[in-house]
Amino acid sequence: MFCSKSSKKGRKLNKAQRAKQQQEDEERRLREEEEARLQAEKEEQERLERERKEKELERLELKDQERREDELNELRHLLEENHTAVTKWKTNTVEKAKWERYMHYDDGTPDPAVQQDINTYISLWRDDPEVNITTVLKQCCLALQLIEELDSLLRDVSDPQEALKYQESLVNLQELIHLKHHLTTEEILKRASSNIDTETGNMQTVVKDDNITLCLWANLKRNPRFKGLTFEEAGLGFELPKRLAVSDIAVRILHTRYDHLSLLAKMAHLRIQTPRHRSLTGGEEIPADVDKPEQGETKGEEDVREDDETQQQKVDEEVQSIQEFEGRKSVASRQSNTSSSQPGEGRGSQIQTQMEALGAEGDLISPSMQLTTLDSGVQVVDLMQYTALGGVLYYDVFHLPPQAHQVNGWEIRQLLDKGLQVFPYSVENSNLDDNEVLACPPVGVSVTLPDSVIFLERPQVARWDAAGKQWRMDGITDFSYEEAEAKISFKMDSFQAFVLMQETYANLPFQSWELRPLGQDSALFTVNGALMDLSITIQGNQCMLQSEQKRGLSHLIGKWMSSPALQRAMLNAGINIFVNEYTDKYVSTCGKDPLTEHAVYEQMALFASACAFSWSKWNAKCGAEHLVMQVCENLGPDPVPKDSWSLYLLGAQRSQKLEITERSEAFSPDHYPG
Repeated sequence: MFCSKSSKKGRKLNKAQRAKQQQEDEERRLREEEEARLQAEKEEQERLERERKEKELERLELKDQERREDELNELRHLLEENHTAVTKWKTNTVEKAKWERYMHYDDGTPDPAVQQDINTYISLWRDDPEVNITTVLKQCCLALQLIEELDSLLRDVSDPQEALKYQESLVNLQELIHLKHHLTTEEILKRASSNIDTETGNMQTVVKDDNITLCLWANLKRNPRFKGLTFEEAGLGFELPKRLAVSDIAVRILHTRYDHLSLLAKMAHLRIQTPRHRSLTGGEEIPADVDKPEQGETKGEEDVREDDETQQQKVDEEVQSIQEFEGRKSVASRQSNTSSSQPGEGRGSQIQTQMEALGAEGDLISPSMQLTTLDSGVQVVDLMQYTALGGVLYYDVFHLPPQAHQVNGWEIRQLLDKGLQVFPYSVENSNLDDNEVLACPPVGVSVTLPDSVIFLERPQVARWDAAGKQWRMDGITDFSYEEAEAKISFKMDSFQAFVLMQETYANLPFQSWELRPLGQDSALFTVNGALMDLSITIQGNQCMLQSEQKRGLSHLIGKWMSSPALQRAMLNAGINIFVNEYTDKYVSTCGKDPLTEHAVYEQMALFASACAFSWSKWNAKCGAEHLVMQVCENLGPDPVPKDSWSLYLLGAQRSQKLEITERSEAFSPDHYPG
């Protein structure tokens, strides 16, 4: 009985448990179905939301594209207006310059743009027998002005035939100036005995004007104990070995504050290879001309080509004529470019160049212009890597012309048909025996650095190779530089023209830069260079240089001038902050797409009266297709507070403000929120 009751109770419990289990299963199933339904609804909502966002994004992108097109059209219109205004301004400037030139030349001064006028002027001056130094220097001053204008015409001319005519006139004037200096030197030396210095028994004189300094010394005493002389008023001096101290000679140091020899070197070597002009868009280079006429070229075109060749031949002859003036040294001196260097010349250093990289890109200069150290020790200067500063110093030794004698009230003078003759002197004469070579030790010279240039580093010396039409840095020994006195001294194997040189890109790359507005059409451009800091104030179409460095720049600082004029003046003074397509061959930089750069420069120009721009260290991290710089709206002339700058990522298509700052630890292209 008891077992039966227990069994019933157990069955009831099992049934209740099963019912409860079934109920729980049903509830779980319902919950799962509800969750699945909710999940499906959520996914559907998310899908609909995505579709809505995609449509909204498409709408916004379309709207943004329309806005961008409107802004671009507005920008194009603004740029067209600016371009029209600039073109009109340039045209008016050219016309004004033409009128001023016409009024200037109306007084009888030749117009260098008219070949007949300039040829007549050259012929008349060449036949002029005047040798008075004061009169000749005034004539040379006018000729130098004509050379400057011819150089300006050469930079702007597009017709090759016209360019050759200007070049021929320019070289003719350079040759004539040098000839006149030679004739006046001879005239002064003919009367050396009537201008004897009572202390030394010799003749020494200095003649100066704005363009040249002429130092002459005539060895009338022939004192074997004579060592040298310093022209204190000129800051120039020389040292002579005993052989010359007892010779019947005259020494000339002619300092021209202009440099015609470097121009001759460029003219001579540029013609060795066909010039190629780089495309501004970065495309293939276009040859400036071709050597052979195309098939079907007309006879008239061939005649023009023959005229070009005739003009070029004339220029070559004129260049050679000047070289003969500069090359009248001993035979051994003229052969110095093939002889071995003397012991101690090389000083163990070789100046390398990167110009070989231009070989595949169409050289604009001859390989012989690159500063390379050849097997013979010859170091030829690359005039792109180095810049001559302060003009040329011609260091010459001549046979002293026969002096006049007074006999019974008559002045008797021996006349020479050949004029002033170079005294042969050179260490490099390989035809001499060892004893004679030892009797020709190097000659010394000292130079106080010109006060019109600034040397950012120790100046280097290059001597003129008349035979090769190039500057060379070998053959310079015993070089010393007294920085406090701004004076250098050295020795050379022979008497030659020389220049002081500096690396062209010594002040690059920039450490930082800033362009900030000072008002409408006015801005201040500040550059912190590798070796020197400076600033340029821009006001309309005028610029003014400012710098804490005063020596060598007193003639530039605080002077208003046009942008091209300031650029030329700064380059002549030894300050180069300007880049060109060859700068990256000598300066390590982060390469950028030129089209992107051009687009950014355009925008900077448009905003320069309202926004300040500055360099950013992140520019080197953002790739070649983008630029990064600091930008800040700045409507007043006050400096920009440090915390006001914002970083912008600039590209050819769009620009955006970045979230990072200049003090961030890493670069990120993420844009600023909002």
